Amino acid sequence: MIKRPWLYAFSAALITVLVLSGCQGITSTPIGKIIDDPRKYADKTVTVSGEVTEVFGFFMIKYFVIRDKTGEITVVTEKVLPKAGSTITVKGTVREAFALGDKQLLVIMEDMEGEKEGRKT
Repeated sequence: MIKRPWLYAFSAALITVLVLSGCQGITSTPIGKIIDDPRKYADKTVTVSGEVTEVFGFFMIKYFVIRDKTGEITVVTEKVLPKAGSTITVKGTVREAFALGDKQLLVIMEDMEGEKEGRKT
């Protein structure tokens, strides 16, 4: 029997990459990092996870606030609103909604693709 240690190493690396790419909790961006360095994340797609603390819907305007242990951020969506108190994972693009003086409101515009994915209650 011929031993191929490189084959075992390659297999282990491949399995690790596949497992990590499927675990959204591992790849979530802490909300505090987005708030602390908005220029780094502006117009970038991020995934965040946390608890829904506030929900608002009025005609075509729908948003909710998600909080993790590092901070909270508003998520603007076209999807069905989640229930307050639920824990979810959201993928979307970081945008500056407005800035006034030294104050700014950052939001995540939730992606519409994969609507059935990413949400868990």
